[in-house]
Amino acid sequence: MARKLKGNALIAQSGGPTMVINETLVGAVLEGKQHPEIKGFYGSLHGIQGILNEEFIDLKRETPKSLEAVGRTPSSALGTVRKKPTESDCKKIFGILLKYNVRYFFYIGGNDSAEATHIINEEAKTVGYEFRCFHIPKTIDNDLLENDHTPGYGSAAKFVACAVMGDNLDNRALPGVKIDIVMGRHAGFLTAASALARRYPDDGPHLIYLPERPFSVQQFISDIERVYKKLGRCVVAASEGLADADGAAIATKFINEKDAYGNIQLSGTGALGDLLAQQVKANTSITRVRADTFGYLQRSFPALISDVDAREARKVGTIAVQQAISGDVDGSIAIRRKPGKAYQIAYERVPLQSVAKATKAMPANFINKAGNDVTQAFIDYAAPIVGELPPIGRLKGVKVAKIR
Repeated sequence: MARKLKGNALIAQSGGPTMVINETLVGAVLEGKQHPEIKGFYGSLHGIQGILNEEFIDLKRETPKSLEAVGRTPSSALGTVRKKPTESDCKKIFGILLKYNVRYFFYIGGNDSAEATHIINEEAKTVGYEFRCFHIPKTIDNDLLENDHTPGYGSAAKFVACAVMGDNLDNRALPGVKIDIVMGRHAGFLTAASALARRYPDDGPHLIYLPERPFSVQQFISDIERVYKKLGRCVVAASEGLADADGAAIATKFINEKDAYGNIQLSGTGALGDLLAQQVKANTSITRVRADTFGYLQRSFPALISDVDAREARKVGTIAVQQAISGDVDGSIAIRRKPGKAYQIAYERVPLQSVAKATKAMPANFINKAGNDVTQAFIDYAAPIVGELPPIGRLKGVKVAKIR
């Protein structure tokens, strides 16, 4: 076992904000305060860019009351960034870490953040800088390898389920076709969560399209016509990352902007929803067709936080600090689900490189054979992470007898 280090800790947040990312931050800080090896606990503003700019705040000076309030608040309290560190960045970072005697570094984020953490960690080994480097999981996309699910997903999934539940009620009152575009570049977990909105047999979403299956406009139109003929309406949930048979995202035909990791910026535009709505209007006789793009609303909505998600987000922050203090040199904290019908999880340290860069997709058994819905296996998987949803009532529909 590696020896314990004495020095300061530095924590940062990276990638897209979530409803529970601050629970992770608070869990790490509160745990850090319990260990004398950690002299100071700093927060870097806007991820590794904050390190490069030496923009830090003293988190040990925050009161427990203040930290708890921040933990319950969505979005990234420290600010965030999408930046891939270069070799020259790393050299500058190590100089700054040495200057502030930082021996513990924690980076909260998704797979790109894990890659940044891995790059920094490998460079540290090259230059002989001894410190403990940990990635802490976070992503609403739920696509981190090694994890059953990730902090941030449960709350965003709850938002999607509630939003589609509302859309279904609206569509039932004023029938037509409604298309909802949900975040998800390569993985459809978030879009799939829309299925949790169903409370009655005729509830939407009636169709769900995910990036794990090739998207065909012709099949899309045919599916909508079938549902519309049966119900007189149709609610659709579709991932922003829908791709054609060649694997090219449909939305990339309209978007050219890329982030620091070379990813096309699929969010922040209604182009895909508009395209799909236009296809329905052009190829069917349905007159009322609408589309919405949920976009960034899914990430930081304050009123729909999953209790399970918040609790697990706090825990991964706590465990990351415990692992670092115990002498483990580096790693990422993964959430694993225990076998059995009852929902139980365990936390495990895994190598940084095992979660960096690559992503996971939804398992095949979560998607129906036609590729336009999810299976009960997915519902069983997602329901305990999302938690309780609002009850929906209906009139019994007893008709009044006509007066003769």
